[in-house]
Amino acid sequence: MQHRDLGSQGLRVSALGLGTMGMSMAYGASNDDEGIATIRRAHELGIDFFDTAELYGAGTGGNEILLGKAVEDFRDEVVLATKFGFDMTAPPLGCDSRPENIRKVAENSLRYLRSDHIDLFYQHISDPAVPVEEVAGVVGELIAEGKVKYFGLSNVGPRYIRRAHAVTPVSVLQYEYSLFEREVEEEILPVLRELGIGLVPYSPLGRGFLTGRVKPASEYPADDMRSWDERWQGENYTYNLHATEQLKNLADTKGITTAQLALAWLLAQGEDIAPIPGTRSTKRLEENAGAVDVQLSADDLARITEILPHGSAGGRYPAAMLSSFTTD
Repeated sequence: MQHRDLGSQGLRVSALGLGTMGMSMAYGASNDDEGIATIRRAHELGIDFFDTAELYGAGTGGNEILLGKAVEDFRDEVVLATKFGFDMTAPPLGCDSRPENIRKVAENSLRYLRSDHIDLFYQHISDPAVPVEEVAGVVGELIAEGKVKYFGLSNVGPRYIRRAHAVTPVSVLQYEYSLFEREVEEEILPVLRELGIGLVPYSPLGRGFLTGRVKPASEYPADDMRSWDERWQGENYTYNLHATEQLKNLADTKGITTAQLALAWLLAQGEDIAPIPGTRSTKRLEENAGAVDVQLSADDLARITEILPHGSAGGRYPAAMLSSFTTD
């Protein structure tokens, strides 16, 4: 497994990480034993970058507990990333990046992950009630105390990143980025590179669409986010399905899968990028890991751009959800 330096603060991780959210939420019923087996297989394959969050366990630690149990025997060989920033006390889900909540989440995460430190601690979503300078200051204190190693941000824009970085150096931004979702390219990625901040793309396979193994939204259960994702609806679905069929044709000529093609494209966008595709399947995990060995030619990259010049049809989140993200 190849490794990459994320940002200028010393964080080094496998070129592909593993997102564990789907082991606990968002994609239908899950099985803890299957999740643990997948995490342990990832470690055997050389993947050492694992991503979780307070949110993924609905505030009860479920996903962090799962990850902590899975890596307990090799904790010192891996990088564990988790996130704070939501109010998990009562519906509807809100923001909470108050200093006292950040510290509470950190202590809970340390316990759930069975660790004396959090390698990468992200603010999951911005909180309009708490200035980012205050957030960055508290995480800086946790770093000074040895409870956190690196500071990360998620789902925020250039101005927010600059403000945080001026207080406590930001190592990583986590943002949706894939052949389907290209928003980060125009304004955010240049700022990251100016400041020496790495990029961790989540949903790098378009929530599974770019695997080529899809079905219409109506065929997914209600607890699967693809049942309401715009990219699985009507004409959007038809357009996106046609695009992935063309990607599959290209992948076939190279003897690889559509998913491997999509991940190889993302890895080719820069050495400061480390995607975290999520899966609960060891077979899919092994397929994804093979993407690091795929070499794309200039002609391959041009053909991919021709197929999907601007990303998918349909937004990545409903408008009401997107309105809670800070894009400045």
